[in-house]
Amino acid sequence: MFDWDDVRYFLAVARGGSVRGAAAHLGVNHATVLRRVAQLEERLGVQLFEKLPAGYRITGAGEEVLELAERIEVTAHQLEAQVFGRDQGVRGLLRVTLAPPLATHLLMSDFAEFARLHPDIEMDLSSSGELANLTNREADVAIRVVYDRKTLPLNLHGLKGPEVFGGVYMSQNRLAGWRAGAPDPARWIVISAHGVPDWADAGGIRTAEVPFRVSGAEAQVAAVRQGLGMTTLPCFVGDADPLLVRVPGTELHLYGTLWLLTQGEARRTKRVRLFTEFVSRKLATYAPLLAGLSISHA
Repeated sequence: MFDWDDVRYFLAVARGGSVRGAAAHLGVNHATVLRRVAQLEERLGVQLFEKLPAGYRITGAGEEVLELAERIEVTAHQLEAQVFGRDQGVRGLLRVTLAPPLATHLLMSDFAEFARLHPDIEMDLSSSGELANLTNREADVAIRVVYDRKTLPLNLHGLKGPEVFGGVYMSQNRLAGWRAGAPDPARWIVISAHGVPDWADAGGIRTAEVPFRVSGAEAQVAAVRQGLGMTTLPCFVGDADPLLVRVPGTELHLYGTLWLLTQGEARRTKRVRLFTEFVSRKLATYAPLLAGLSISHA
């Protein structure tokens, strides 16, 4: 009889094609991955992978095991979700995933309030640009901006929140310099993976051809505060920052709609229900800020 944990390690290597990638995904060192896969090979009496210079290639026997392992994985996740769904206590782990700006610029104070109200709930907050897989129980609740209703997975249960708008921002000082006739054109500050969106309009400001690239949202805000140029931000980030101002002549743009998403039996637990209902109420109060209606810009 083989260990389900060994199967998890095998699946991670098969899907990622490398021991190092599997180790990073599972949060262990690569020696652990090698040991667990070797244990499974010994129990089954077959070689599951062929070691190549570019990584690991699954063998014919491994392909057969992979098909069975994926069926076992689905059953294991269904069992976990069903047992979790019967847990109606307010004590225990609650895993929440959301984009970094939503955590740092909007909801962290609300999470702190929820933690004070329910001290026996252990919150595990994943603030990342990566999308957690709720079906595989990587998180219990996801707070996501969904671009259109059609992109909502059919197996997820959702509470619809407010719409999220974005605008074009620069620092107060940079705008003052532009109005005073600053000779240097404004640079676009962009997150490397995104670039300047098609909807962004410079509002009559002369722009430089070469952008200023950053790796993430926090560096993006820091750069625009320093007067390096202008950038696109969600209104709940840009309007709440006293050092920033919307670029005159630019329009707001709809990013999408906020949704609180849960999966299957998980949504029936008391702590998940308490959390989603609490955050849903908070988001409703933030609707004007999210829509860019909370302040007036000249």
